Amino acid sequence: MLLLHLYFEFAKVGLFAVGGGLATMPFLEDMGRTTGWFTMEQLSTMIAVSESTPGPIGVNMATYVGFELAGVLGAVVATLGLVTPSVVVILIIAGFLQRFRSSAAVNNVFGGLRPASTALIAAAGLNLALAVFVAVGGTVQHTFGLNWGALLIAAVVFAALRLKKLKKLHPIVFIGLSALAGIILKL
Repeated sequence: MLLLHLYFEFAKVGLFAVGGGLATMPFLEDMGRTTGWFTMEQLSTMIAVSESTPGPIGVNMATYVGFELAGVLGAVVATLGLVTPSVVVILIIAGFLQRFRSSAAVNNVFGGLRPASTALIAAAGLNLALAVFVAVGGTVQHTFGLNWGALLIAAVVFAALRLKKLKKLHPIVFIGLSALAGIILKL
């Protein structure tokens, strides 16, 4: 029963998360809340792992959640659930590609989907930022409810990406250095 539930939950995500992997985040937040499969803190960890591993973030997230809940079979089922709607839609569209290419209605639909996807990504990003930067508890590192170490790492990476020389570095360099900083600062 869990495998079927996993498949259908991720099929919903795959069907409605238009705009790429980051657009899946609001759906995953909702999934965590409604199913109890993971917390916001666990979701932020999953996003970090999914972003730092090869492959599309949505697929990585489905695989991660499926594996955590039901092992390898759960990972396969959740991933299949996520990609099935896309495969079906692509097969349907491929059959009508010439007609869709010049359709004003289809262009208008995609014109409306772009800002909606942007808003979904922005909302998920804000929720994730709150989960990472606003601390629960009162340790020295988290005075005044803020995780100062996380804010420091984010500020340094943001500033570094403004420098032309550093902007050319591969993202894995920033991920690795941030992980090292997290270990040193014991976030």
